[in-house]
Amino acid sequence: MAEKISPEKFSPWDSADYLKTEEDIALYFELCLQEDPGDGSLIRRALGSIARARGMSQLARDTGLAREGLYKALSPEGNPEFATVMKVIKALGLKLGAPAAQV
Repeated sequence: MAEKISPEKFSPWDSADYLKTEEDIALYFELCLQEDPGDGSLIRRALGSIARARGMSQLARDTGLAREGLYKALSPEGNPEFATVMKVIKALGLKLGAPAAQV
């Protein structure tokens, strides 16, 4: 008689679970800036992950924006204004870099 194998259970992978240090956060953000396809989607996702790793409620207080609004703006479906993105970057203690593109 064959033994019944139960299906594997997986939880969704969340980069926020791995952003433990300031160095982790800075390197992750820098990489996402470099790898963004040009539509800001990876940058939004990175900021959302960093915000969850640090605490969305604290970010809401630091930016003066509503917590729910931040979740929505930084979600994959979000489309935040540039001013919102800059407030979030500043409140997270990050910098938006612009090295010269390689030709």
